[in-house]
Amino acid sequence: MKVNVQSVNFHADQKLIDFIQKKLDKLENHFDNVIFADVYLKVQNTSAKENKISEILLSIPGNELICKKKGRRFEAGIDECVSTLERQLGKRKKKFNVQVA
Repeated sequence: MKVNVQSVNFHADQKLIDFIQKKLDKLENHFDNVIFADVYLKVQNTSAKENKISEILLSIPGNELICKKKGRRFEAGIDECVSTLERQLGKRKKKFNVQVA
């Protein structure tokens, strides 16, 4: 799967990009037809500690799935987004299998 990572208001290091790639590769175990993923990492200029926004747009045939999480660290946000997308892909797969049968 092709993963595009865009970071806003900061420069993402290679460790973070590798972490994101590894996590998103696990989504292919749940759904084979993932086309690409766009990952947006943003840092808000606020005094709150939870100022890091992780957003994943997952493109599958005929649809797109979106997840957006806010937290203290990008890694935690990506983990939450991936688990949410796993549930969404499971629902899509179940719905698709019912329609085909």
